[in-house]
Amino acid sequence: MIEFVLWVLQNIAMSPYYLFVAITNPGDWLDWSNPEAVMRFIYYGASVEFFFVVFTTFLILTALGMAWKREILWTAVRILEAVANAVGRTAAWAGLVMVLIQVMIVFLQRIFRVAAIELGPFGTAVAFDLSWWAEGLKFWNAIVVTLCVAYTFVQGSHVRVDLVYSAVKFRTKKVIDMFGALFFMMPAIVITYLYAWFFMWRHLMTPSVTSTSEIDRMLMQARIFRWNVETIGFSPNGFNAYFLFKVLIVLFCVMVFLQAIAVFWRSYLEWVEGEESENKYLDRDETGDEAEDLEHAIHSGSI
Repeated sequence: MIEFVLWVLQNIAMSPYYLFVAITNPGDWLDWSNPEAVMRFIYYGASVEFFFVVFTTFLILTALGMAWKREILWTAVRILEAVANAVGRTAAWAGLVMVLIQVMIVFLQRIFRVAAIELGPFGTAVAFDLSWWAEGLKFWNAIVVTLCVAYTFVQGSHVRVDLVYSAVKFRTKKVIDMFGALFFMMPAIVITYLYAWFFMWRHLMTPSVTSTSEIDRMLMQARIFRWNVETIGFSPNGFNAYFLFKVLIVLFCVMVFLQAIAVFWRSYLEWVEGEESENKYLDRDETGDEAEDLEHAIHSGSI
């Protein structure tokens, strides 16, 4: 146990150095014309060093907000929730795209008996079979599921399994929220990200890399590096961009992790400031229910 604590403290102390090295040597991991730079990017994208840079940044901001100025945390919460809202509100349009594509498929297939759709200017058009469009509906659905999850959390639209939450006092609820974000939400999504990151890259390039690959081994593998983006579908003419699903999983992990931080900070601030700060600065969509919209507006401080 002592060794683990020392290891954690050592990495926290070294995290400013890790960040400094990354910022001052961007060519070592951003110059993707160099296969070794790509391998470094892949390795450090889910490395212990990267984790502790993020973790230490979280600790510093939390300490500053708790010990010095709470407005630092409020600003951070507003930024994180604004990002979640912006991404979610944009990604939600994928639902409309799904409906339009489905209507188009029905009309073209059942009424006009068209087998494929051509896109592009005359002479250079690319034809996609209707089965490609039909299978592609899963991709648009995945956009809604993965990129709207943090937005839905901000809007308070997730289903909560409530056993004791509604019966406890306001500040007890905030303690429960802080505990859940810190000990359930963050660890679960970090583990998911660690596997999703390498899972994504295994479908974008060769040679294959795993979460247990060492940096020295990966740099040696850079000699045989080549892009190998997954384009195999489940049917001959079906949707063949399944690598996009792997990218969405990684983006999902990033969005949920940022939202977990926002939940922790907001819960702490509301716990400290009391019920009058509940839903402070919260930007929620209007639902059409005048009573509910008025309540949200009052809590968010917009009126």
